[in-house]
Amino acid sequence: CIANLSNDEVFTPPDFANRMLDTLAEVWAAQHRRANIWADKNVRFLDPCTKTGVLLREITSRLTKGLADALPDLEERVNHILINQVFGIGITYLTSLLARRSLYCSKHAKGKHSIAKGFASDAGHIWFERLDHTWSGTKCAYCGAPRTIFDREEALDTHAYAFIHTDDIKTRAAEWFGGDMQFDVIIGNPPYQMTGGAGGSSDSSIYHLFVQQALNLEPRYAVFVTPSRWMAGGRGLDEFRAQMLNGGHLRSLADFPDSGDAFPGVQIKGGICYFLWDTAHSGTCNVTRVAGGEEHLQRNRRLGEFDVLVRDERALEILRKVLSKKEASVIELVSGDTPFGVATNFEDWAEKGGSGKIALHLINKGKRAIGFMKRGDIHKNADAIDTWKVLVPKAYGAGETFPHQILGREIVAAPPSACTQSYLAVTPFQAERAAQSFASYYRTRLFRFLVSLRKITQDALRSTYTWVPQQSWNRTWTDDLLYTKYGITKNEIAFIESMIRPMGEDDE
Repeated sequence: CIANLSNDEVFTPPDFANRMLDTLAEVWAAQHRRANIWADKNVRFLDPCTKTGVLLREITSRLTKGLADALPDLEERVNHILINQVFGIGITYLTSLLARRSLYCSKHAKGKHSIAKGFASDAGHIWFERLDHTWSGTKCAYCGAPRTIFDREEALDTHAYAFIHTDDIKTRAAEWFGGDMQFDVIIGNPPYQMTGGAGGSSDSSIYHLFVQQALNLEPRYAVFVTPSRWMAGGRGLDEFRAQMLNGGHLRSLADFPDSGDAFPGVQIKGGICYFLWDTAHSGTCNVTRVAGGEEHLQRNRRLGEFDVLVRDERALEILRKVLSKKEASVIELVSGDTPFGVATNFEDWAEKGGSGKIALHLINKGKRAIGFMKRGDIHKNADAIDTWKVLVPKAYGAGETFPHQILGREIVAAPPSACTQSYLAVTPFQAERAAQSFASYYRTRLFRFLVSLRKITQDALRSTYTWVPQQSWNRTWTDDLLYTKYGITKNEIAFIESMIRPMGEDDE
């Protein structure tokens, strides 16, 4: 046993690996007259990001049973599988040894304890060599790794993953494994991000690079485990999300909103999923949501209905009802990041006001506070200083359990005022009554439910408000008024209220 080396390189539990392989076998059988993929001695598998080797080991185990009739001699059968059918690329030196130990029963493919016979090198078909990043200024041109962290001495792993550090993956694969390589199945659990030092959403996601590179090898099937963040957000994932949702090649998608249901003891914000990409498929996708040990299957889902994926099938009809009125979105009122150009760590503020100073809403020592700064120091959205506005927290996280608050409590800010990067500004409101009306709307469960469909991590950026329609700002809004307006049924109300808790006066 060995613990996960980091949250970026999460080992795949055997049960989860077998679930992925079951999905692959079902799709193969459906497309090959109920044939058993594990009884085909010509199918070739690649794990381009192997860690413990569990996927390759489980594949080999299944092939060993499935090929018993075609190759009766056990030693001959196992050797055929290891020489001709299973291939891997280690992500670090240590994991390459782990993978060889899992697959060959020896960290040396040519060692005396190895169950494979005939390899020309100790690496066998688990390739690894230390690679340096290709620096372009302060970052790697291929994966975005920060040079200050990963420009390392020779004795240390660089985490420059070979599979994604090339412009010609077909040529490289031929070099690694000795000849033209056409893989029928590419399967893996890639590293999730390159840590930039800040952690969390500031880090650069790289799992999508492994998927896109795998598709460049033109396999029949690609099966990958990834964080679920790509479904609705994620830094630099817009193109990947569009490719996944609109390409029509996703045949099966299993989503685990709580990553602990997939990887016991491991928490990945936003959850975990695995999917099967079928090159020959063009159409709908079977989506399974796994929550609390229960599976909820939605067959023939059209993934490209919206620009992001609505993960919970129970929310679809509610969203369709709201959007059917074709009302303007509140996103037109919501600012972008750093609405007044004042950073979170801004220090040039005072506790008392005075001539030429305006109120500044900020976070000080972990708590909300109001300071004062010079009006003349604000050069971004200066015209919003003298309007009534509603300030909403840019981030809010309170665990993965439901019912959830989703958003932090709003602040109705009187003019003249501004805020730091900790908030987004909803503006302009010409009178306090209008701002208070929006605030009452913001606190409703339906408002926060619509936000939750696009908010997959703690960040509540401007885009998460896309599906929230504008209202008239002349009344106090309640959920009862909104449920009636949009024709929300009793069952739909019960679902919303099971997911979103009321927001009290003391909440932040």
